Amino acid sequence: MIVYVYMIKILDFTLLLFYCLFIYWLSDQSSLPAPLWFDYQDKLITPGLFYYGLLAWRSFKHLVRSPIILALLSIAFCSLYGLSDEWHQSFVVGRESDSADWVADTMAQY
Repeated sequence: MIVYVYMIKILDFTLLLFYCLFIYWLSDQSSLPAPLWFDYQDKLITPGLFYYGLLAWRSFKHLVRSPIILALLSIAFCSLYGLSDEWHQSFVVGRESDSADWVADTMAQY
């Protein structure tokens, strides 16, 4: 039973790490293959990052017991990663950094 719990912890943190790497890779692209049908379309795609918040919650639940602290830690992690992602995009040719994207990233975690 102890080995199973340990493997679940490793799996949760590994999934979060790979999702972070996937977001980094997407942010490093000068353009994304999604067609642009209207302005601010990217703000509506952001709620797909709900899974990112879920992965953070699953990973951090192994570290803290309080549900309030768990929620705050997950939101803080996703918000800070979103902030670093916007900063990273500011250096990528063809991409732009936008505070509205960061707010959308953070709000998608709720």
